Amino acid sequence: MSTYTIDHLDGRAKAATFETVHGTIHTPVFMNVATVAAIKGAVSTMDLKDLNTQVMLCNTYHLHVRPGDEIVAKFGGLRKFTNWDRPILTDSGGFQVFSLASLRKIKEEGVSFQSHIDGRRIFMGPEESMQIQSHLASTIAMAFDECPSSKAERRYVEESVARTERWLIRCKQEMERLNSLPETINRDQLLFGINQGACFDDIRMDNADRISELDLPGYAIGGLAVGESHEEMYHILDVTVPHLPQNKPVYLMGVGTPANILEGIERGVDFFDCVYPSRNGRHGHVYTDHGKINLFNAKYELDDRPIEEGCQCPACRNYSRGYIRHLLKAKEMLGMRLCVLHNLFFYNKMVNNAREAILQDRFAEFKKEKLEGFQEER
Repeated sequence: MSTYTIDHLDGRAKAATFETVHGTIHTPVFMNVATVAAIKGAVSTMDLKDLNTQVMLCNTYHLHVRPGDEIVAKFGGLRKFTNWDRPILTDSGGFQVFSLASLRKIKEEGVSFQSHIDGRRIFMGPEESMQIQSHLASTIAMAFDECPSSKAERRYVEESVARTERWLIRCKQEMERLNSLPETINRDQLLFGINQGACFDDIRMDNADRISELDLPGYAIGGLAVGESHEEMYHILDVTVPHLPQNKPVYLMGVGTPANILEGIERGVDFFDCVYPSRNGRHGHVYTDHGKINLFNAKYELDDRPIEEGCQCPACRNYSRGYIRHLLKAKEMLGMRLCVLHNLFFYNKMVNNAREAILQDRFAEFKKEKLEGFQEER
């Protein structure tokens, strides 16, 4: 079971509290992406606690092919497998399946595709996705959906969204069945439905209206940050979010930059995830309140300052830009690890500060100040 309470509204921006069987989530929240049950960059679940992480996100498809969801179930689910005692959200695998465009075939029953690991044929549909996520025993399971290209033709998008709606009903029925079984690890697993529709306003709004009728614990907006412009993405949020229940959490999947997240919060989004902080960190790109900097640049060779003055992350408390640059140049894993730790801390702190700003009715001012800072030249 879960309860979602809006603590305060500042315009459309929401500060809310989401109570789950695995703990309380205060929104807005950034979920740290642990695709294969680990954050890339040698970051552990113990590190995530130090970074004030509330939710860890893992991927159904990747964990199904390796090590296998049955193996995770034998450990007692992802939380015991990874030694993480806070909420976990599992992505359904739909996005990964549909990104394997040349390797898959879509039917009403589901999708047949080849594993990117060993080439073996795999079939996944709504029931299979729910069964895998039940084995993983996450707090929140995502519905199995198709993520059509933002450039897809209208007729294709209409057919795809209609099928995804039918799949959502099957996901709901299968999760209810699984949660009723005595052997299920987490019988309070929550299902979030996913809104799709590419960049067609009316398809997005109609789909949001229809899936809202299912009265699910939460809803996501998928299929964005896949090729459309930022302006198109913000427009889709403007027209879609009002058609989702305000008394349920809203999750914008796979987005994005710090600016994208602030724009999403302003439009009523609660949950975010993105690989940017870890991926960019592994390449020496670190986020600050004054813009993103590349520590490979020669000007940081003798820089004895932390990545960001006043930052309380493990990297900034203990090491200089010059030292971290040396580690990166020497291809020492510690350099990547420190950059990833900093970036995850930065994202988590930013959304927490956004929540405080909403509670104090000053989110617009907070957002303006942040966006101006991000554009400064370093």
